[in-house]
Amino acid sequence: MIRSVLCTATALALLASPTLAQSPPSTVFIEAMTWMEIRDAIADGKTTIIIATAGTEQKGPHMVMGQHKYVMEHTTDQIARGLGNALVSPIMTYVPEGMWGDEPRGHMRMPGTITLPQEWFEDLLMHTAKSHAAGGFTDIVFVGDSGGNQNGMSAVTDRLNEEWAGTDTRAHWIGDYYSKSSDDIREYLRGLGYVDDQIGSHGGIVGTSQLLFVNPTHVRLELAAPQGGFEGSGVSGDPTLASPEFGQRFVRFKIDNALVQIRASLAAR
Repeated sequence: MIRSVLCTATALALLASPTLAQSPPSTVFIEAMTWMEIRDAIADGKTTIIIATAGTEQKGPHMVMGQHKYVMEHTTDQIARGLGNALVSPIMTYVPEGMWGDEPRGHMRMPGTITLPQEWFEDLLMHTAKSHAAGGFTDIVFVGDSGGNQNGMSAVTDRLNEEWAGTDTRAHWIGDYYSKSSDDIREYLRGLGYVDDQIGSHGGIVGTSQLLFVNPTHVRLELAAPQGGFEGSGVSGDPTLASPEFGQRFVRFKIDNALVQIRASLAAR
């Protein structure tokens, strides 16, 4: 009887305990992988690494500071899976956002915004890219979800390709993820009858819709108002017109434009 009870208790304990041997997770994000899983993925042909730059900046009274990061968690996952041979580096949230000082300007007027000097941002990109190249990745892909990140990524891509000339390693700047997609989204909304003052350029229909689609818990819709509702709100446009359906379409523009340009750049190498 005692033995039976002990056996039953042992069986229940084993059922309640975590499985000791688990399969690697189905992820493309290297921060959720072990170094051996990354090594094996590279050996299996996943030799492209996506370095994504987001930011930590104000998004008006109705959206959290990490909007760019949350969008990129979705888009880079889909881009990497669409390519089939790519993984994703930890998303960078420290990027140029202006300067602090006695009279901060732009996003730096709002608490919580974090900025890096341009040269430090480019150094961060350089060191990240070289780290991944040392680890065995041969195609380093830069994408950015914010306008202030674009010139730095372009410049670093040129510098890296000069340095890597004659080697098997190549850097790729994918500007269409941001620039072409921004144009496509604006043209799409104009085609529906929205005017530029409604569309805006920061914290309006576009950004709010994307966050509503990828992570709606980070949107305070009850605080959304045209132009943020007051002077100095940090909002340009009308976020009350946003919807998750718009957001799904907008992030699809980014994913598809990036995939087209990445594939072309990889083929050209």
